[in-house]
Order: sequence, then C-alpha cells, then structure tokens
Amino acid sequence: MNSLFETTAFIGGGFDLKYMIMIGACSALSFIASSVLKSRFRKYSQVPVDMSGAEIAAKMLADNNISDVKIISTPGQLTDHYNPANKTVNLSEVVYNERNAAAAAVAAHEVGHAIQHATAYSMLKMRSSMVPALKFGSGKSPYIIMVGLMLMSMGSIGGLGEIVTLIGIVLFSITTLFAFVTLPVEFDASSRALRWIQTSGAMGTMERSKAKSALNAAAMTYVVAAITSLSQLVYFIARYMNRR
Repeated sequence: MNSLFETTAFIGGGFDLKYMIMIGACSALSFIASSVLKSRFRKYSQVPVDMSGAEIAAKMLADNNISDVKIISTPGQLTDHYNPANKTVNLSEVVYNERNAAAAAVAAHEVGHAIQHATAYSMLKMRSSMVPALKFGSGKSPYIIMVGLMLMSMGSIGGLGEIVTLIGIVLFSITTLFAFVTLPVEFDASSRALRWIQTSGAMGTMERSKAKSALNAAAMTYVVAAITSLSQLVYFIARYMNRR
C-alpha cells in the first residue's frame, strides 16, 4: 500500500519530500515495533510455565464463567485472534501447544477479547460494527484518492476530481478511526489478561513480568499503525485543500 501512497506524492505538484519523509519515518517505526515484538516473543518463549496456551485459555474462560467459547488451534504464526461471530479463541499452533510465558500471554490476551464480548464491552461493539464499512473501504480508498487527485490536477469538469477525492478521504477516514478504536480494545484485553494472571496464580512473579513485557510490545504495534494511518489521512486532507 505504501507504494500506492507514494505514487500520489507525485500527482498534481511534483515530488512531495515531506510526504516521503513521513512515510519513511512511519515505516521505520513500524519495523522497529514489529522487530521488538518478535524479539520479545522469541525470548519469552524460552521462559517455561506450567500450562500450555490452550490450558491457560481454558482456565481463564472457566474462571470468568464463560462456557460457550471454543478454543481452536489455527495454522501460522501470530495468527491468534478472537472471533466474536462464532465465539472462538483461535490460537496459533505454537501458542496452543507450548508451555511458556509468551504463549500464556497471547492466550490470555485473546481470552480478554472473549470476556469483552461476553460483557458487551462498548469499544469492542463499536469496532465490530465498523468491520463491514472497513472491508468495503480499506482496499479501495487509496485508489479512489489517487484517481481523484489526478482528476483535480487535470482540472476536471464539474468538480469531479474534488468529489472523487472526498469519497476516498471519507473511506480512508474509516480505516483511521478503526485503528484508533482498536487501541482501547487491545489495551483493555491486555489489562484483563494481566489482572487474571496476577490473581489466578497461573504464573510466578518473573513469568508475569515477562508476559506484561510481551503484551506491551504487542500494543505498540497498534499504536504505530494508528499514528501511520492518521498521518496519511492528514496528508490527503491537506493535499485536497491545496488543490481546491
């Protein structure tokens, strides 16, 4: 997607150095956050705990009186997620089977989402309600913005370029809003996970600190994604205003 956004930096005004610097900075932050996350999970995968990720998830669900959620092993790495549509905690094979602090942290975090769903957590409901619009707009908005900016630079008749660009910006703003709504959802799921880990006795003091560190690193990837999306949205709004 960045390559497409970079293309728009050349439309109707030549090479946009500020935009390229912004994209470069956001990409660097994203790479750093992702690298820290992977590094911590590799490190904490060497810290043993008594239960597997699947067992952690099952106990946390039971302790919260949730009996209608299934725990499923899913292929891949970092594919862990909670699916509210069919009430399943989906754990990657490594997290599902292994007994270490990283796996336990991920499993507890995903159950945190299940608890949010069971308790009708408002931000999760808001994020879920945005998914249909996100699916429609997230993949199309960059292309719509690019076409709109091209039409504006060509002096389109009847303000067509402005209309097309505005449609793209509105659709892209949904992506940005979704990224920011995701932040409290993810932070809250981690908080629920860490509170349960603290009170359940599922881990010792050292293991708990490792789990917290792993979840903090995961949270930073969402923060960077939100900042990147907001930066791009501000850029496109400014570009639109300058072309009017």
